Amino acid sequence: MGRKIKFLSILLILGALLLTSTGCNSSSDTSSGGSGNLTFAIWDTFQRDGMQEIVDLYHESHPDVNIEVQVTNWNEYWTKLEAGITSHTAPDIFWMHTTYILEYADAGILANVGDLFNPDDFSETALACAKGTNGEYYGVPKDKDTIGLIYNKELFDEAGVPYPDANWTWTELSNYSEQIYQKTGKYGFLAYNDAQIGYYPFVYQAGGYIINEEGGGFTDPATEKAIKYYVGLQDNDWCPDQNYFAQNSPGSTFFSGEGAMFLDGSWNLKNDLTDNEPMIGKWDVSVLPKCPDPPKGDGRATVSNSLTYATTADNPNLDQVKDFLEFLGTEEAQRIQGTTGTAIPAYKGLENTWVDWFKQKGYNVNADAFVQMFDYAQAMPNDQSKPSWQTSVTATLSQIYNKDLTYEEGLETMQGLVDDAMVGNS
Repeated sequence: MGRKIKFLSILLILGALLLTSTGCNSSSDTSSGGSGNLTFAIWDTFQRDGMQEIVDLYHESHPDVNIEVQVTNWNEYWTKLEAGITSHTAPDIFWMHTTYILEYADAGILANVGDLFNPDDFSETALACAKGTNGEYYGVPKDKDTIGLIYNKELFDEAGVPYPDANWTWTELSNYSEQIYQKTGKYGFLAYNDAQIGYYPFVYQAGGYIINEEGGGFTDPATEKAIKYYVGLQDNDWCPDQNYFAQNSPGSTFFSGEGAMFLDGSWNLKNDLTDNEPMIGKWDVSVLPKCPDPPKGDGRATVSNSLTYATTADNPNLDQVKDFLEFLGTEEAQRIQGTTGTAIPAYKGLENTWVDWFKQKGYNVNADAFVQMFDYAQAMPNDQSKPSWQTSVTATLSQIYNKDLTYEEGLETMQGLVDDAMVGNS
């Protein structure tokens, strides 16, 4: 409830400021002149060049508009954004994440941008991440992602086991992880305590769910089945426990050659290649293994998230900012994300521009595996209560990992945390 109360307070502050001020943004007012300086905030250094290329293209046709791309790390980003909102110094354009868009939109902070793009141009998973609780759009879809299985070809070859493919199930994942560990001494699979790049895909593969309109899904039998499988992987010698991951990330373990498989997001593919050049050609990507015996469905699933471009409803530069936001939703601007390898565009039909970038650079990696999974991708589970329960649910899952709670105790606790938060935010 703390963040919700905080945001209601912010809304009251915004209302008071609007009565006494025309705005104190650092940018000059461009609502009538079509010129000025705008700020554009993001949190990913690796996407800066792609965003700058989009800004430069816009500047060619709007030479009097200068847009500064500002990069802040994830944690500082949200602190600065909230501070900027209360003081009317928020960036003119900023990325919005699925976890927070409902909270910001419902508090009246974000501008409605539904008239700036055609929803038919964007995928359903991306559109789901751009809406407020009322179904209106408060962000222009930016990109979309999926989660894939990254594997070390050299360790597979050394162990004499086949590479992952679309026929793999959880059974193959476990069995071949064991064989790799026995024959190479390296970890088979790195099962990290995370949501999207952790247990979420397994839950949906088993036919379970995280939340729906009625509440949490943690006591659903299919969800329980998936979490017991995923968490239980650490009980094998071939999978590190969470104490190990407190000191070593799955990515660093994998790219140092100490692990054969881990889950990663499409947004990291370019970074994984450029940051680990000695490993290029020694690893590849596969679609996720599927549940071998789902109570419902065909056992295939991944989780897809989407970022959006947003602005504040009271931005004094709103006309000019909306013009840039409209440009960000065009095929021309969306294409740049793909052709620079930055991210998979949210715009329909441009997925292969991203895949082609890796081919053109000569990277021998199956980037197309990420795109193939959009056929059965589940949108990132979300509702306005998520910021209230997300951290506590993860902490409770850690207690299950550490065997401080049984599965039954932990899942009941997680269910209660979600249900209580949803009631408190209704």
